[in-house]
Amino acid sequence: MNEVLFALKPIEGETYIDGTFGAGGYTRSILGVAKCKVIGLDRDPNVLPYVAEMRKFFPERFSFVQTEFSNMESAVEGQKLNGVVLDIGVSSMQLDEGERGFSFMRDGPLDMRMSGEGASAADAVNYLEHGALIEIFRVYGEERRARRCADFIVRARDVEPIVTTGQLSAIMTKALGSGGKKHAATRVFQALRIYINDELGELQRALVAAENILAPGGRLVVVTFHSLEDRIVKTFFRARGGEVSGGSRYLPPQELNTTPASFTLRKRSGVGASKAEQAENPRSRSARLRYGIRTQALPWVQSDEGNALLRDVSSLDSLARRAVS
Repeated sequence: MNEVLFALKPIEGETYIDGTFGAGGYTRSILGVAKCKVIGLDRDPNVLPYVAEMRKFFPERFSFVQTEFSNMESAVEGQKLNGVVLDIGVSSMQLDEGERGFSFMRDGPLDMRMSGEGASAADAVNYLEHGALIEIFRVYGEERRARRCADFIVRARDVEPIVTTGQLSAIMTKALGSGGKKHAATRVFQALRIYINDELGELQRALVAAENILAPGGRLVVVTFHSLEDRIVKTFFRARGGEVSGGSRYLPPQELNTTPASFTLRKRSGVGASKAEQAENPRSRSARLRYGIRTQALPWVQSDEGNALLRDVSSLDSLARRAVS
């Protein structure tokens, strides 16, 4: 939390977006260190009790819109803001609620929908073709044994539908064994969650939206918890900061870019959680914080040259979705 506040630097009278409101931890801290305003965003309807509580404490300085953080541009209705903070991925609150279906450690319905709408993880494992499952596990879960995972799922669903987290967890244990450092189901659960909620697509759209709504000097602070998300954020900041990437096996080669930088980068290698933060919150061990400061330049999507050079920073996402469609 201290690292986020240091990067965001809340100032009295300014307005910030907490794009992943959750239980309100970031919002509470931001409002606590400066007499500023925060607009909270979250697509998860289960956060509404926390929203009501926050409104009691900060009735004049806190507002909330139930929506995906990629919709922040429409949520602020043309305002230019001073900062955006995003904490990417599943929240501890969601993991702890077995009935949400995010955790292989708690038996419950195989759901994983953050918004409660659309297809569930159970729909994916029971109805997607074998090849589509392989691509989802390989791309979103970075699972080396994706084919074996898909094989075992298809065999199991031919016997009976896979409808609980306990069933899927047991299938993955049979497929991969139980002797590894991580639970056998870790990567498959991650892959399904990312796919069901379009998390990588949401992230890349949110980064562009933040670029559009931030005033000059505004700060974009992004916390990620695994390499897929971090690669997208790193690629975005390096491109918008005027740097040429060294390349990635997932991303297309970078062209020479003369578009004015829309962000000034800070801590190019990112910032990890402090030892104190890790002791208090073990989940933060894998956290990586990256942030940049908005320049006077036009957003790339409003610049003729920038628009020509703008590309999908996550060909990972389109690759897996093409396999499923």
